[in-house]
Amino acid sequence: KSGTTIIFTNQLRLKIGIMFGNPETTTGGMALKFYASIRMDVRKIETLKKNNVPYGTRVRVKIVKNKIAPPFKDAEFTITGDGIDKLDGLVDAAIAAGILTKSGAFIRFEERMLGQGKEQVKDLLKEDEKLMHQIAKAIEQKILVKKDTK
Repeated sequence: KSGTTIIFTNQLRLKIGIMFGNPETTTGGMALKFYASIRMDVRKIETLKKNNVPYGTRVRVKIVKNKIAPPFKDAEFTITGDGIDKLDGLVDAAIAAGILTKSGAFIRFEERMLGQGKEQVKDLLKEDEKLMHQIAKAIEQKILVKKDTK
């Protein structure tokens, strides 16, 4: 009604003596659990390093509760000092959709070798915006085809 968004961050505690179920609980009572429209569980998967210097974090987000859309979806993405790494997400989505093929560490688009490892592919896509848009468009078309067949 009012167009307002409030974001609460909270911590997890462990309940002592829980034998079955999830022993994790949030602090501060039950009100946030009941009244929140969307609850997300954000967890760090790994710290990303270049030359042994941390530059980002790989994160997994799981929707625990959602009153607006289907719950229990999850996503993984990379957060760096510049925010969410969109190129990393583009490469991950293209590999998952089968647009980029990965054999070992080598990644190909159609018959073209893009690079060895995700970092080389991201560097190439930064330089070649036309190729980046071509891959993004291929992902969009594949997603739209899936939605149309349902």
